[in-house]
Amino acid sequence: MTKLAYLDCQTGIAGDMCLGALVSAGVPLEYLIAKLQGLGLEQEYRLRAQSVYCNGQLATKIHVDLLHELQQHHHSHEEHHDSSRNLPEINGLITAANLPPRVLEWSLAVFRKLAEAEGAVHGIAPEKVHFHEVGAIDAIVDIVGTCLGLDWLGIDRLYCSALPTGSGRVKAAHGWLPVPAPAVLKLWESRQVPIYSNGIERELVTPTGAALAVTLATSFGSPPAMIIQKVGNGAGSSQLPIPNMLRLWIGEVGIGNWELGIGNWELGTNEGEKISSSVVSAAHDEGSNLETIVVLQTQIDDLSPQGIGYLYERLFKVGAVDVFTQAIGMKKSRPGILLTVICHPQDISACEGVLFSETTTLGIRRLIQQRRILPRAIQQVQTEYGEIRVKVAWSEEAGEKRSTNVQPEYEDCASIARQHHLSWRAVHQLVLDTWRRQQGSRGGSGVAQ
Repeated sequence: MTKLAYLDCQTGIAGDMCLGALVSAGVPLEYLIAKLQGLGLEQEYRLRAQSVYCNGQLATKIHVDLLHELQQHHHSHEEHHDSSRNLPEINGLITAANLPPRVLEWSLAVFRKLAEAEGAVHGIAPEKVHFHEVGAIDAIVDIVGTCLGLDWLGIDRLYCSALPTGSGRVKAAHGWLPVPAPAVLKLWESRQVPIYSNGIERELVTPTGAALAVTLATSFGSPPAMIIQKVGNGAGSSQLPIPNMLRLWIGEVGIGNWELGIGNWELGTNEGEKISSSVVSAAHDEGSNLETIVVLQTQIDDLSPQGIGYLYERLFKVGAVDVFTQAIGMKKSRPGILLTVICHPQDISACEGVLFSETTTLGIRRLIQQRRILPRAIQQVQTEYGEIRVKVAWSEEAGEKRSTNVQPEYEDCASIARQHHLSWRAVHQLVLDTWRRQQGSRGGSGVAQ
């Protein structure tokens, strides 16, 4: 089963609303407090939760009470604090905090995305950005705390609804800004986020909330197909015409080896819903052997070929199903390679992290597809040289299983070939012949029952 979460943002999204929804969904506040102590900021704030009502509905409101010179300010959805930190300082705090691996990766990525947006707005490099609103203690707590909560819940993939624009203006370190704030617009632009107006004249999406959604969400649009297990409500600060809360839906998806319509979910349109429905129908027609797979691609023309072999090793270690390259011609007549990585959705982040750290690429394309796979099993074949594993795949015809692909394991054959000074091809053929004789003597199809 794959565990999913969906952010239902009818009144927008802010960092404190994310934290509130996670605590409401079952993440222990004590766990967050203990893990956040690794940041070394516990003398500057106090984290607490409060049960509140939003238009009659129960929700959790998170407060980050500042204990020093900023104590007079109150953490809210609309207000920010005048505390300045730059990206290297924030990265240093997070890196030294002894956080779980996914939390460390996510937290750094959120602040990086935020720095890129702020830098684009002000025309400076991300490392030169001095965060005011988003660099305050409460925002650091909100971002790292949200990543901790998602990790604690074991979320494999996060999805997000379309986001309301809000309107009006908001007070910031550089004076009054229009809503949506410039950094929020840049973040939306970076992921082509679907937006709409719900008629509410407030700041509904903060830079912190936008950065969390844009960085961590797999896609934006309608809810993915899943079985709902838990709903958490994170309260905002203002009373609005509709309940001011972020609803976090948590559920599981997975029937056999395939997943319901995830492949085209990200389209978020009526056409996407039609395609998604056809995928589900096809899965029922073809049995339980459809699964969602992700194809990551990038082209490279400025990397030493020596790095490619090492890249393969790193990618397979973090979960890649397959990796391959193709020779291509690139701009300015440069020879290059098209690098393709196939992985499962839960391994996207890890594989992309390796690609960014081990290659010179500046961007990675994602294709989310459905693939049909054959059932398979490993069988042991006893030969005169020892036992060798054989992978057997099969299909079903008229209710009968028939083997369709039989392959001895490469490493087993190679080991026997080296040990007995034989050719690999001879060992490979010997194993196939032995397997077929054994199946013939049993009068079976070669399929493990």
